[in-house]
Amino acid sequence: MLGEAMHRVLSERHELACTDIDLNVPWLQYCDFRDFGAYKASVEEFQPDMLFHLGAHTNLEYCEQNPDDAYRTNTLSVEHAATLANAHGIPLVYISTAGIFDGEKQLYDDWDAPAPLGVYARSKHLGEILVQRRVDKHFICRAGWMMGGGPGKDKKFISKLMNQLAAGARVLNVVDDKLGTPTYTVDFARNLETLIGTEFYGLYNMVCGGETGRFEVAEELVSILGLEDRVEVRAVGSDFFARDYFAPRPPCERLVNNKLNLRGLNQMRDWRIALRDYISDYYAEFAEDFAPEFQLQLKVS
Repeated sequence: MLGEAMHRVLSERHELACTDIDLNVPWLQYCDFRDFGAYKASVEEFQPDMLFHLGAHTNLEYCEQNPDDAYRTNTLSVEHAATLANAHGIPLVYISTAGIFDGEKQLYDDWDAPAPLGVYARSKHLGEILVQRRVDKHFICRAGWMMGGGPGKDKKFISKLMNQLAAGARVLNVVDDKLGTPTYTVDFARNLETLIGTEFYGLYNMVCGGETGRFEVAEELVSILGLEDRVEVRAVGSDFFARDYFAPRPPCERLVNNKLNLRGLNQMRDWRIALRDYISDYYAEFAEDFAPEFQLQLKVS
């Protein structure tokens, strides 16, 4: 999701080497960053001016059930990145998450102290600590609920809802007790490109504008698609999905981009505008591959 958007935005003006362990697109090269030797070889071959460490296990349930792999992937690999950035004298970009807070507050700024609830959150918070302590020139950017990736992706909230609707669902059960801030991957990549063009190193919240929750996002999606008269968005509590989503999650993950605002660098748009663009760009463009009969319902303006 984020890697695709980063490639899409940055490749217009920069030479990139993009790696992953899943080579499903032609612009990716294989590298498992959990293997320090392989990571080192990849960086030494390309000789970058900046290192972006984007990858992580983001499935909270997987992390709870596989803590060793979670820490190996989300924490130890960040140590690898810090070592390599220092060895080459280049800045390091690390992507963190709004999920590192306990949700007791209604809004978190860049200076609020994290209080991770589960393995995933703790592994990502430890990554923040490592980068802050070991790399002088770093950008740590915290994202919220990611919106990105094209049809067929089912890892994140919006894509799951789109897949349900494409399959003919007329009722969407959506929790009304989880609050947060959506983050459109393309907006995130564009804002990050602006930020890395400065020397304002440090930690930043980087989410779309507007305070919302899962239920309101689902309602807005149905409205964008012009399906208000055909689809009911039904409010349920988190207990409704307890069997599938058993990992601890904060009730509130709302972030505000205080530091970006203070520096005059906040380019993140309101989540409603970003959601409309996301649906228009990623789903209308791939209508034939996604679900032709459903895409006729799109009313994107």
